[in-house]
Amino acid sequence: MTQTDAWARSHDPRPTQPHPFAPDPVAPDPFAPPAGPPPLTTENPGGPSRRPGWAAVLLASLASAALASGLTLGGSQLPDDDAPASAGASVATDDAPTEPLVPVTGDGVDWSTVADAVSPSVVAIDVVSQAGAGQGSGVVLDDEGHVLTNYHVATGAGEGADIQIVLSDGRTFDNVEVVGLDATTDLAVLRIVDAPADLVPVTLGDSEGVEVGEPVMAVGNPLGLSDTVTTGIVSAVNRPVTTSGAQEQSPFSGGGSAAESVVTNAIQTDAAVNPGNSGGALVDATGALVGIPSSIASTATGSGRSGSIGVGFAIPVNEATRIADELIATGTATHAWLGVSLQDGAGTADGVTRQGAGIAEVTAGTPAADAGLQTGDVVTGIDGEAVTGAESLTAQVRERAPGDEALLDVVRDGATQQVAVILGTRES
Repeated sequence: MTQTDAWARSHDPRPTQPHPFAPDPVAPDPFAPPAGPPPLTTENPGGPSRRPGWAAVLLASLASAALASGLTLGGSQLPDDDAPASAGASVATDDAPTEPLVPVTGDGVDWSTVADAVSPSVVAIDVVSQAGAGQGSGVVLDDEGHVLTNYHVATGAGEGADIQIVLSDGRTFDNVEVVGLDATTDLAVLRIVDAPADLVPVTLGDSEGVEVGEPVMAVGNPLGLSDTVTTGIVSAVNRPVTTSGAQEQSPFSGGGSAAESVVTNAIQTDAAVNPGNSGGALVDATGALVGIPSSIASTATGSGRSGSIGVGFAIPVNEATRIADELIATGTATHAWLGVSLQDGAGTADGVTRQGAGIAEVTAGTPAADAGLQTGDVVTGIDGEAVTGAESLTAQVRERAPGDEALLDVVRDGATQQVAVILGTRES
């Protein structure tokens, strides 16, 4: 069986191994282009049916010069948080600038000015070990030298790797420490030890305000080409993108380590994002950071791998900076928890059928149980945003913080009701 979407991380372009996928069957997408070469295909061993339409869950594979991941969807239980972490300094992104770098006028976006303003805040990252090498990007968070990037960039060459950070002006720093790693969200914080006094922290935006159709720029180190900028628009928001690694394994060694599912409520963009853009900046027309590019759609089949095809994904900045603050303060990150097993489902109320996340099981003593959720409920919305399946709800929960209150639209016994739930903390 085949599925019409194959996905690859926007990481290092050097040699990789093919990645088998294990997603569930997908109903035909009414918005898919007519059949014709080259098809986007991947092996499909089966599983529960998935919903049709544009909101179908997107699957992204880990791919870099130093690791090749076999993809499995796994269960639809909201996964445990078992991300490794190291201790770090107590510094928060609260000090990062938030005022617009570039004013927006009626004359259109001045991308040259935006690029000049943002580029000093974006770094190139090289990771080298005996097992291999990887490249990526990062953004400067503060004048203490903290740099936010992707987990798969920071760990791309395996354990014991040497990490080098290169500023946009060419200055290179080899004394780099790992402050914290979070595999659950694919985020990491590094720190330049004895950082120079003239670092330029990135200006933080608000991903809640990002709208479909607005212009954006991606800044990073694609294919090892530093200080590269590409522009486009926001193609979609709240796009559930799932990367699920059964095992991260370097093609240069026999080793490998377990990896958990990464589910992102992503910003989708058609700004060109290529291997090496991971961990860099997606900024709006004012130069404010709205997302961290982390994955791309790929037409790769077999041992080949394509670059940008106009479908890239970024972790929303609000989620990224929350995780970064926790990694900087404690070296670890917390994740919201509902306490249910999920499956794709549909609920009918008042003669209208909607796709949603079906609750297969509610665990006793969890936030879901305390809120009165029941087996057989179908969640079709959260805080006014549509939920179109199991991964959609998982992504929405992952985007929130422990202790947040969420208002769920629930179809039960042919009627819709709203259920308020206080999200818990997933234990490591």
